[in-house]
Amino acid sequence: MANAQDYFVYVTAESEDEVALIKFDGKNATIEQTIPVGIWPAEIEGPHGINVSPDGKYWYLSLAHGNPYGTLYKYATATNEVVDTVRLGLFPASLQISKATGLLYCVNFDLHGDMVPSTVSVVDPEEMIEIDRIETGVMPHGSRISANGLYHYSVGMMSGELFEISTTKLKVNRKLNLDGKAEEEPAMGGMDHSKMDHSKMGHSMMTESAPMYHSATKPTWAMPHPTNGKVYVAGNGTNDIVEVDLEKWEVTNRFPAGKAPYNLDVSPDGKYLVATYKGSGETGIWDLKKGKELPRIKNTRMVTHGVTISPDSKYAFVSVEGIGGEPGTVDIIDIKNAKKITSIDMGKQAGGIIFWKME
Repeated sequence: MANAQDYFVYVTAESEDEVALIKFDGKNATIEQTIPVGIWPAEIEGPHGINVSPDGKYWYLSLAHGNPYGTLYKYATATNEVVDTVRLGLFPASLQISKATGLLYCVNFDLHGDMVPSTVSVVDPEEMIEIDRIETGVMPHGSRISANGLYHYSVGMMSGELFEISTTKLKVNRKLNLDGKAEEEPAMGGMDHSKMDHSKMGHSMMTESAPMYHSATKPTWAMPHPTNGKVYVAGNGTNDIVEVDLEKWEVTNRFPAGKAPYNLDVSPDGKYLVATYKGSGETGIWDLKKGKELPRIKNTRMVTHGVTISPDSKYAFVSVEGIGGEPGTVDIIDIKNAKKITSIDMGKQAGGIIFWKME
């Protein structure tokens, strides 16, 4: 084919301790390499967050489980071999390098800890040294950096907050409660326990030392638009996409979505937002100019997880965990036509996914 284009993505398999390098030629997908990760053969260390350096020479991977902390790994894309590692916080998750500072920012999700504010680790990716930790909310999850590299956005899944960090000043600029709760009301403590639904809480969420405000929105991802001054948040608990205006610093819209939206990405051309609906095994594509959702795509398996969009804004690559012993799957979707082109199976519990390059 005269104008053939190859696309390459990295995808984690959280229950296999593997990362798959997948190639898509516009019609079919193949696994080019399966890369074993981690150092403990007898344990599942859980590769979770993954991203590629702006120059494409390295990819970075957070291994969530450790003893007790998780680890950030640096790999060379030329060889897919480990270059260096650094220990981070409890259950490190999503991560990205700022084009403005050259530093890497990784949220410490703290999935199994007490319900207290956690942090964003700041790492020098050249030396692989953690240089700072910035306190944010309870269970900080999906995070992304603005197109100019100056601001890092993340969400506190259990405290229901959106955080804006200055990547140059290494501090929180602003925070926004996405549940509409009064700012002066503390996010933690002071709760009437008689009104809490304990059936939906783990033991660590009900400790006397850390009574907890339980967010209704339960935000799981924050994605800044490249040009329109908005950040889009996945309302995993409220089944909507929350639009935040950065100038006003307020919620300006809530788009009814599929069940349990989880991860988001915006096409580089700014036209579309793609959302994974973890609860219904679907992918949603939103025309942002019209504010309308295109026909939803049913994914190959259940438990839709991550999404990354190609630089030409043509394709969305969606990871699907599967259930039980099922393999993980990557579905490749034609964005403009809201149509699944092909899919490919990989290791169990496909999770974090990131675009690498086009050839």
